[in-house]
Amino acid sequence: MQKIIKQFPVLSQYTYVNTATSGLLYDGLLDWRQEHDLDFLIGESKMKMKGQLLISETRNSIGKFFGCKAENVALVPNFSIGLNLLLEGMEATRNVLLLDGDYPSVNWPFETRECSTYYLKVTDTLEENIYDRIKKDNINVLALSLVQWLNGIKVDLEFLRNLKKDFPDLVIIADGTQFLGTDIFNFEDSGIDVLGASSYKWLLGGYGNGFLLFAEDTHSKFKCRSTGFNAADGDMEAKEKVSFAKQFEPGHLDTFNFGSLNYSLGFLSDIGMDNIAEQIKRLSVKAKGELENLGMLEESVIKRKEHSSIFNIPGDKELYDKFMEHDVVCAQRGNGIRLSFHFYNTENEIDKIMGILKRS
Repeated sequence: MQKIIKQFPVLSQYTYVNTATSGLLYDGLLDWRQEHDLDFLIGESKMKMKGQLLISETRNSIGKFFGCKAENVALVPNFSIGLNLLLEGMEATRNVLLLDGDYPSVNWPFETRECSTYYLKVTDTLEENIYDRIKKDNINVLALSLVQWLNGIKVDLEFLRNLKKDFPDLVIIADGTQFLGTDIFNFEDSGIDVLGASSYKWLLGGYGNGFLLFAEDTHSKFKCRSTGFNAADGDMEAKEKVSFAKQFEPGHLDTFNFGSLNYSLGFLSDIGMDNIAEQIKRLSVKAKGELENLGMLEESVIKRKEHSSIFNIPGDKELYDKFMEHDVVCAQRGNGIRLSFHFYNTENEIDKIMGILKRS
């Protein structure tokens, strides 16, 4: 792992515990990007014409990485655009259950439309409460982040699978931006109808690329209207034959951005998602134990059986500034300071952070 960590120059200068805000650029991806633009500089439009092959390869890579058929993968600039395009095709009569305090780009698109919205607080009994509310309020759409951006509470994926079995007509829409890239995941076995993500965090794909994954029968639950020449693959005769996933790709896609994601999926695959998941879990368990001992975690986090590697601790600007003085890069979120650990972090870095907290 130390050899891999050396690919991230920032880590030689800082303790970077801020992947929940943005993943890091690394040497291999920088080299690929420079070669890509050099090819564009020399090859001009001929290189871009061949770019369709790279876009297709990226779609296939996403499908293979997350267990989804390539034809059910839509490439979008980011999760927010993808979700808004999807909701343009959703019936206004839907009863939607949202999580209180979830990421704004999850909740706001529903709130600005004519559907009925219901809210649920995120507590240690989150899954049980979701189940009860779905029965009580005749909920037919559940929309949530798999990992909460503020405190890192992670939804039990087994619960979602069973929820779908008990409520087969329930449409589950999930944001995986703070989850995908931290653990092994198979979409087709998840029970989720639509899973979207931006790729610039844990997937290390950089900005300007994201995707939506669709279950087989999703097209029957939405009537989306977006279209364009790219959706028909540049075929003048295919206007009426655009697939559901391609409706989310009305215009040209950037080979630089999506090629970056494709490269990073290969990079993560080479490391092995089992190795990445194991390292992140090790860091999460250690950080949770240490922070709990310091009395810095909320009860809803402490009582959860399994937690992500995102933690929010009490702290004001003074503590944040102290972290920065010690070259610890983190983020002020909500009423505290958010720390997030990826596979390139180490247990020694957690010890350093705990030392700063104990001296504060």
